Amino acid sequence: MPSRALLLVFAVLLAALHGIAGASAQDWPNRPLTLVVPWGAGGGTDVMARIMAPRMSEILGQQVIVENITGAGGMIGSTHVAKAAPDGYTFVFGSRSDAINMTLYKQRTYSLRDDLAPVVLVADQPTILVARKDLPVDGLQDFIGYVKRNAAAVRLGSAGIGATGFVDCAIFNGMIGVDIQAIPYRGSGPAMADLIRGQFDYFCTISGSAAGPLQSNLIKGIAAFRRERLPSLPSLPTASEQGMQFEASTWFGFLVPGTTPPAVIRKLHDAGVAAMETPSVQEKLAANGTYVVAPEKRSTEYFQSMIVPEIEKNAAPLIAAGMSVE
Repeated sequence: MPSRALLLVFAVLLAALHGIAGASAQDWPNRPLTLVVPWGAGGGTDVMARIMAPRMSEILGQQVIVENITGAGGMIGSTHVAKAAPDGYTFVFGSRSDAINMTLYKQRTYSLRDDLAPVVLVADQPTILVARKDLPVDGLQDFIGYVKRNAAAVRLGSAGIGATGFVDCAIFNGMIGVDIQAIPYRGSGPAMADLIRGQFDYFCTISGSAAGPLQSNLIKGIAAFRRERLPSLPSLPTASEQGMQFEASTWFGFLVPGTTPPAVIRKLHDAGVAAMETPSVQEKLAANGTYVVAPEKRSTEYFQSMIVPEIEKNAAPLIAAGMSVE
């Protein structure tokens, strides 16, 4: 049997450890945080992160550093965060791509359901179909006819296998009856740069990546895969306006390593919501084609309730199309 002295030592140690854990959550954050963007610099996700990060830095009193960790349809960046210390100092700007990865990749390095904990849903961006500026088409139906006539020669870009635009364009191509292999890039930023240079013909991407180049007349807008026109791109017709019923969009939110303490998640959640409610942040996001989620969708519980249904919903078209990556 342990001695009374030994039991007392154990009790003191346990109390000390409990006090350290409590103080850790209470004092958080006391050093800079890293927001991982699993896509390349200049893309829609990266732009959103760099709009949110400065305001979150002010709210938290510590710098929020944006770090791009790219590859494998966002899986490398999300895996980096899933395996990070569960202390809230490293979090990821996750998206619908994370749900796609759970079905698309046969060899997965993380589980969206088990290895990452949702913090707050931030925004939604519709998918936009864009083309190189000099593609000889005018509108969606003309574009469809051109692609079908030139299917053997036309070139398609993507932000990477697993990117939402990659999946949405595959579904779109299936709907119009063509099978075109996409050229994969390490994010929508590098892909958009090559589209502007005319290195390929068309591209499905989130509105945050397309808005700037379209507003600057660097590329040609074909259709927004959304029911209503975008306020940031009022001259871009929707697919439904042009005779095609197809809608597609991507959600974005913050996630942390799965065993991060609830008290830390709450603080990070509250900082995210406060940043989303800042008028200057909302204005910049709106100009970028981004829709901040409605207040009733900003709780951690709401985001958590989405995860499994999103994995299942995105699995259906992937399985139907026979899309998979080893």
